[in-house]
Amino acid sequence: MTAKKPISILVADDEPAIRDLLHTWLENDGHHVACARNGHEAAALLDHELFDVVIADILMPDGDGLELIAESKRTHPRVRFVAISGGGRYIQGVECLKVATGLGAHAAVLKPFSHPQIADSIETVLA
Repeated sequence: MTAKKPISILVADDEPAIRDLLHTWLENDGHHVACARNGHEAAALLDHELFDVVIADILMPDGDGLELIAESKRTHPRVRFVAISGGGRYIQGVECLKVATGLGAHAAVLKPFSHPQIADSIETVLA
């Protein structure tokens, strides 16, 4: 399932393999996709380009997804967020995603995820 019209999506994840996978899936779905390696890069891109959806990893060095969501809620309130996480050393992925939705993420997807899960989460946040 894909969104009905092409949209602009920003992917923020510190893992190159995840960024590349999402970039490929989303471009194949017809969307414009930009990628950032961390929350700071993503915030800078948000300041210079309009995005419909941001898919953000929650645990990243150099600016995590929680900071990105919280800051963007004030500076770019129209952007819709999909939080993704597999957890970390001290916190499980499910708990990361609960915090992210509490801060304002519009959808949350646990890693590892499938292409249909990502596509469905985009449809959900745009509905």
